[in-house]
Amino acid sequence: MPELDPGLDPDLVLRSTRVITPDGPRAASVAVSTAEGRILAVLPYDTVVPPGARLEDLGDDVLLPGLVDTHVHVNDPGRTDWEGFATATRAAAAGGVTTLVDMPLNSIPPTTDVEALEVKRAVARRAAHIDVGFWGGAIPGNTADLRPLHDAGVLGFKCFLLHSGVDEFPHLDPAGLGAALGEIAGFGGLLIVHAEDPQLIESAPPPSGPRYADFLASRPRAAENRAIEGLVDLARELDARVHILHLSSAESLPRIAAARREGIRITVETCPHFLTLTAEEVPDGATEFKCCPPIREAANQDALWQGMADGTIDCVVSDHSPCTADLKTDDFGQAWGGISSLQLGLPAIWTAARRRGHTLADVVRWMSTAPAALVGLRQKGAIEAGRDADFAVLAPEETFTVDPASLHHRNQVTAYAGKTLHGVVRSTWLRGHKIADHGAPTGPLPTGRLLERQPRV
Repeated sequence: MPELDPGLDPDLVLRSTRVITPDGPRAASVAVSTAEGRILAVLPYDTVVPPGARLEDLGDDVLLPGLVDTHVHVNDPGRTDWEGFATATRAAAAGGVTTLVDMPLNSIPPTTDVEALEVKRAVARRAAHIDVGFWGGAIPGNTADLRPLHDAGVLGFKCFLLHSGVDEFPHLDPAGLGAALGEIAGFGGLLIVHAEDPQLIESAPPPSGPRYADFLASRPRAAENRAIEGLVDLARELDARVHILHLSSAESLPRIAAARREGIRITVETCPHFLTLTAEEVPDGATEFKCCPPIREAANQDALWQGMADGTIDCVVSDHSPCTADLKTDDFGQAWGGISSLQLGLPAIWTAARRRGHTLADVVRWMSTAPAALVGLRQKGAIEAGRDADFAVLAPEETFTVDPASLHHRNQVTAYAGKTLHGVVRSTWLRGHKIADHGAPTGPLPTGRLLERQPRV
């Protein structure tokens, strides 16, 4: 049997017949230094475990890199009854997510200046069970705050092109968008955009009542398409990096692909709910399915999956946007728009992906490697030497039925209730330490670190 390089001194070895590495799946033993929190080497499966190192034999369960979710609304502080760093990160850990990036809203204060960032960091520092990074916000009047936020370590900046849903985070008009993106491009930052055109939304029939069809008509695909077209033009003009959030309209994919061929620096994400749920299945009054932009028809979903297959869509992230149960009234015009899925993203996507002929290596690329690359977290997103020892252990052939009571989100409201999903997360590891076991966090003490932007290389 092969022996370990004497220059390595692991104290933990994780062994599996199926390890998802950057070179594909293979049987391997992964040597870890828990003191350093990093992977030392990916070795042949039958490498001799050195004296003093603990062997964790995973059998045929699959060892994945921990998921990186770059689109999470933790809402803490200010709306902690909606969610919070303690509950969100426990739910993430139970679902195989080891890193999340917190959105600048719906917390109070929103993360639109350095003072607000420090308030949020102070709350997260004592409560996070996984690693946490932060987005800054671009709103009217805070252009001068963008570079200081960048220097303070935020991973990029979010803006809206129409009302955000909360008054303390107003949207940018065209002039404000140009000013913000010009400033961000000047220091090499990233702008991430909720891309719906306000004029087309305002001219659509307003939603009211319990009919999902009426809500869907109020957020037409054309609103996304027009907004994305404008962002492509602006990114070209300013030579700026732009990321399209939660793409729902597959009609925009050809334009995005053409922009990339032109050399425009534009990336795009979509979400589990757009890839696994369809408008046709949403019951009237079931506002746990409400989000903006909305869940669209099955034919649109098929086209989104084609965008995943051909690489036009870069990554899949949750857009976990929870609220208290009372805000999910049966009126689609009044209910809060957001889907809670932080704990369920991996099995939801794997269930749909396997049916469409995709592999777990594809899922890792979409939900770990690409999101980590998007925000420049070079130590995350892959099982290879030098990376953080962040792992999810998955039993991909096993199924379970979603019981909202088993979720660790603060408010156990989910559009996935009652659905049977493939992929049971056996355990989750952060820097070589097990932080969740069989769906439950392993301890009350938070072990997550706060992450800052790394210099681009």
